Amino acid sequence: MRIIVCVKQVPDAKTVRFDREKGTIIRDGMDAVINPFDLHAIEAALQLREKAGGTVTVISMGPPQADSALREAIAMGADAGVLLSDRAFAGADTLATTYTLWKAIEKLGGCDVVFCGKQAVDGDTAQVGPGLAVRLGIPSITCVNAIELAEGPRFRVTRMCDEGREVVEVETPVLFTVLTTLNTPRLPSLKGKMRAKKTHIPVWGAGDIAADPGRVGFAGSPTKVVSTHVPTFNARREILTGTPDEQVNALIVHLKEAGILS
Repeated sequence: MRIIVCVKQVPDAKTVRFDREKGTIIRDGMDAVINPFDLHAIEAALQLREKAGGTVTVISMGPPQADSALREAIAMGADAGVLLSDRAFAGADTLATTYTLWKAIEKLGGCDVVFCGKQAVDGDTAQVGPGLAVRLGIPSITCVNAIELAEGPRFRVTRMCDEGREVVEVETPVLFTVLTTLNTPRLPSLKGKMRAKKTHIPVWGAGDIAADPGRVGFAGSPTKVVSTHVPTFNARREILTGTPDEQVNALIVHLKEAGILS
């Protein structure tokens, strides 16, 4: 079974700093990690390979330093990694990102199953997984909380939704976006770290995947970020005193002043 995992390297939330005047992240000296949701996608892929056999290839689009994210995935047990890195890819929105990932998977010869994290913590759009499935022409099951492998190969999947849970049966090829509650990602082993250090990770640019220059990066992104700002929170607390009735009356007055009650 050919299994592909899409991962993204994101800023470590513990070290993120903001330039409040420019409304941007200060990237100098910032640590980067694998998107937390994507760690669970890697684990799901490894568990599937253990049950059904095959290979797990991890791909990521990003700057050269995203190579470290792929090596971490290989240290966890993935068979191979591919880095999509090219100045032409810079400034990509989700539409251009899914196009680039699709062209890379096409170059890899297709796949049976694709795993993605539910969303990236730095963008929170949750669009890349479903968008990639559309590009590939395969069904997508989002917000996956449990996966059972049956004959076929066929999957019985539980996904979380607003109304509760849905149980879906689907055949390959298929794309899953997973929740953090799906599993507990394994830690890289010493043997895995040694193998990851020696593994050759190819770097593909736009030309390597035969991408249309007008459909990648900033040029292929119809959505633009016009402005950003860092929210500020000015909480004001007041302790209401008096009898319970007096406190209730005072609270009602405050709610009316705030426009919450009329």
